[in-house]
Amino acid sequence: MKYKNIRYTPGGGAELVELSIDDPKPGEVQVENTACGICSWDLQTFRTGSDSGFAAPPGHEGIGYVSKLGAGVTGVEVGQRVVGGGFGRFRNTPVTRLYKVPDSNLGDQHWIVEPVSCVVTGIDCCELKAGQRLAMVGCGFMGLMMIQGLRGFGADQLIALDIDDSRLKLAQEFGATECHNVGSDDFDSVKADLRTRGIDVVVDTSGAQPGLDLATDIVKRAGLINLFGWMKGTVATFNPSTWHGKAITIVNSSPGAQKRDPFPPAIRLIQNGVIDLKPLVTHVVPINEYSSFMGDVTSGGVPDYIKGVVSLSA
Repeated sequence: MKYKNIRYTPGGGAELVELSIDDPKPGEVQVENTACGICSWDLQTFRTGSDSGFAAPPGHEGIGYVSKLGAGVTGVEVGQRVVGGGFGRFRNTPVTRLYKVPDSNLGDQHWIVEPVSCVVTGIDCCELKAGQRLAMVGCGFMGLMMIQGLRGFGADQLIALDIDDSRLKLAQEFGATECHNVGSDDFDSVKADLRTRGIDVVVDTSGAQPGLDLATDIVKRAGLINLFGWMKGTVATFNPSTWHGKAITIVNSSPGAQKRDPFPPAIRLIQNGVIDLKPLVTHVVPINEYSSFMGDVTSGGVPDYIKGVVSLSA
């Protein structure tokens, strides 16, 4: 059977290719994917190309439905909605790797579970205690989901910091106790005030050097910085005397840092409405338009972009 998929090309860009798939083997199921989120990793790979040192696979935030069962498969039925997959319309996978999605009225574009699983790991790595003061540096897609997830942890303060007023407005709606634009004329005075607050945990979702510098500046002595965002490259800087003198604990909450399987709790967070993707998925595009859409996003030509999802429907 033939199906379409995306292939990133050397030097940047992407192309639509046709691939083929066989029936699932014993112990496998075939999944027909219907949607897949566009990750910042995809954006970076589109910019730098498949030959870059940190190239992404063609999608990894998929959702779909079981369409065929291999021999010996039990415990799952054709038509079951499941998590996983990429931009390709079909995939075969061992049944043991499936995560079932419960019955829900949410559309597939709002069941992008993989990034929510990253948020679970990020929150787990914060080592939170009730009444602590938290700051979120960066209110993009991941940062806004983190705020949704953190609002019920009993924080004394949940401070949102970003360069975009519209994202800060969302952060406030999602539970941030206060929001500040780091590009505003008065931010130096705001930053001076934040240094006096005793901020216990700063989550840096920015994936940028200025975000790490800001986190270092405002976290309290013996506080914790959670490096959630990925600085996609080979070089970053920090002041070792500042980190040492302030006795800062640094944790890396990339997916490899997971303390448990994060997918089941991520599914529950979506199912229970704790993390709501509806306000965050701003663009849904058919796979045929992927390359042109990504060109627009990476050149800043898509206003109000937060999260894109590729539709794989026929």
